[in-house]
Amino acid sequence: MTPSEAASPPPSQGGAASGPAKPVPRRQLARTKVVRRQVHGVLLLDKPLGWSSNDALQKAKWLLRAEKAGHTGTLDPLATGLLPLCFGAATKFSQISLDADKAYRATLRLGQRTRTGDREGEVVDERPVVLDRAALGAAVARFTGSIAQLPPMHSALKKDGKALYEYARAGVEVERAARQVQIHAIDIVSWDDAADAPTLVIDVRCSKGTYIRTLAEDIGEALGCGAHLSGLRRTASGPLTLAGTVTLAALEAMDEAERLGLLKPVDALLADWPSLALDADEAGRFLTGLRRRVRQADIPALRVYGPEPGAFLGSAHITAGELIADRLLSPAEVGSLLPKPEPAPLAAAA
Repeated sequence: MTPSEAASPPPSQGGAASGPAKPVPRRQLARTKVVRRQVHGVLLLDKPLGWSSNDALQKAKWLLRAEKAGHTGTLDPLATGLLPLCFGAATKFSQISLDADKAYRATLRLGQRTRTGDREGEVVDERPVVLDRAALGAAVARFTGSIAQLPPMHSALKKDGKALYEYARAGVEVERAARQVQIHAIDIVSWDDAADAPTLVIDVRCSKGTYIRTLAEDIGEALGCGAHLSGLRRTASGPLTLAGTVTLAALEAMDEAERLGLLKPVDALLADWPSLALDADEAGRFLTGLRRRVRQADIPALRVYGPEPGAFLGSAHITAGELIADRLLSPAEVGSLLPKPEPAPLAAAA
């Protein structure tokens, strides 16, 4: 992104009456000078329909006037829901959220297969739908546990430096290797076998890298009627959920203090990890990257804190009695994240 693009205001979300909001190309927008600043924390965004993850990130970054930002895993424009955005020091830990398990609510349109596996593609096959609860339960049970998925051609996965969807748009199908993913659970929320638009709504808890549109198509084939993904909403990523999320429209309507007040601490992405507190001397050494001897069993991943309340230092692991740093904050970042003391009251005049 060039400096002139960084100074351009991202598109407004628009009104609900006109349908899903679409980002406006930046070259069509007036240039507005934005003074960037250091912002640290995690924003839980409820990504709107029709927006790419990067467009949503750039809009939030512009609203917060943040110097540095990144998201924690792409959601397709078709999808809505939880998109954790990392600012400043939190970007050091974005990979943790990328690797975390995810949860989705998916709506399957039964009886139709489409070219893209979702509602945006043309229908290529239609079949009658005859369902009962037992058949649904048996079908979803086939896709729990460790399963192999063939990445869809309409995906951002790259081959030879080019996204698969680029090949698909050119009418080219390339060879892909199946990938092992873990489906922890599939819960049936509701189903409707109405003749005009039979649907199945499911909640899915899965590992990273799971293609929900592929899962929808596979469940449709198991039911014998075919299916495509007609709606998708991410409901959780690691320890983070939809609780406390904000929409872009709501964020835009706030003042700067309100926006900053929504930021979760930098360690929010690690909230479900065990933690370890160090005294002042040990904390200082840890921040230099030195290994420390500890009397604890091996732990593959943990949060490390200094003696001050809220003094998050970084992530680490313990192996053979040694505390080994993985990702560290700088001393300046640690200091900037500490709670600011309340100003002392003025002494009364004699």
